[in-house]
Amino acid sequence: MTINKQFYRGRFAVAPMLDWTTRHCRFFHRQFSRHTLLYTEMVTAPAIIYAKYDHLIFSPEELPVALQLGGSDPQQLAHCAKLAEQRGYSEINLNVGCPSDRVQNGMFGACLMAKADLVAECVAAMQEVVSIPVTVKTRIGIDDLDSYEFLCDFVTKVAATGCQDLIVHARKAWLSGLSPKENREIPPLDYPRVYQLKRDFPQLKISINGGIKTIEEIKQHLQFVDGVMVGREAYQNPALLGFIDQALFDPNAPIISPVEAVEKMFPYVEQELQQGTPLGQITRHMLGAFQNIKGARQWRRHLSENAHKAGAGIEVLQQALEFVRG
Repeated sequence: MTINKQFYRGRFAVAPMLDWTTRHCRFFHRQFSRHTLLYTEMVTAPAIIYAKYDHLIFSPEELPVALQLGGSDPQQLAHCAKLAEQRGYSEINLNVGCPSDRVQNGMFGACLMAKADLVAECVAAMQEVVSIPVTVKTRIGIDDLDSYEFLCDFVTKVAATGCQDLIVHARKAWLSGLSPKENREIPPLDYPRVYQLKRDFPQLKISINGGIKTIEEIKQHLQFVDGVMVGREAYQNPALLGFIDQALFDPNAPIISPVEAVEKMFPYVEQELQQGTPLGQITRHMLGAFQNIKGARQWRRHLSENAHKAGAGIEVLQQALEFVRG
C-alpha cells in the first residue's frame, strides 16, 4: 500500500483510546481508509521497557500509525521513541491530555500541562534521537489553569523545542472530581479557542479533537485548523471512516461500505486465528460497523453470543455478515 505522507500529515486521525485502538481495531479501521492516521492506545514508557509483552507489535498494513507514549522521564521516552522508529511507526505522540487518577499518579497525562518545561524537555529528548515527527496531544487547560494565556505559554514552550504538531482536545480537564468519561463530556467544548491558537501560532500544525461526529463537522473545522481527530464516533460508528478518503483526500477515492471492510478482514482474521488469537478479541472492535443499518442488531448479537466461545472460527463472522448483506 502506497501512503502519501502529504495526505495524512495533520489532516485526519482516529484518536488513541485505551482498550479500544488495539492492533486489531486499527487493522479494521484501515480497511475503510487508506490515508487516516491511526493511533495506538496510550502505552507507558515503563511498560515498553520492562513488560514481558511486546507493546509495539503492529502490522505494516496498518500504516500510517502513530505510537502514543505516556511518561515524563525524558530518557525513558527517548529510548521508547527510538525503538518505535526502528519498528516502523510513523509518529511519536506524547500524552498530555489524559486526566485519569492512574495516569496522574504516574506523572503523565493532563497533569503535565502544569509542567510545560518538563514536557518541552521530554519532547526535545525524543526529537534528538528520531527523525519521525514527535507530536503532543493536550487539552486547552486543567483545573483553574484554564486561561488562554496559560495555553499559549504551554504551546510556546513546547514549540520552542521544534515540535511542529499539536493535537488539542477542545475541553479543559479537571484532575479531580470527574471520571475520565465525565472529563470527555462535562467540561464545555471551546472550539474557538483552538481556532485562535492556530491564528496565533500559524507556523504550527494544529489539529482539533473533541465531540466531532460527522463529515460536515470535520470539513467545517478544517476551515480553521490543519487537522481533525475523531475518537469515540470513529470507534462506535466506523462506517464514518469509509467516507474519509473521498471527502478529505481524493475525490476519486471509493467510498468503502462496512460489508466491504468486513470482507477484507477475512484473511487477517484467519491468520490471527491460526496464531491463537481468540476471535472475540478481533470482532469486539467491529460491533458498531453497521450502525443504523437493517440487521445491525442481529449482527451485534450473533458476534456477542458466539465470537467468545472456545474454538470460534471465521464462520461466526461470515454468519453474522449475512444479517446485514443487502
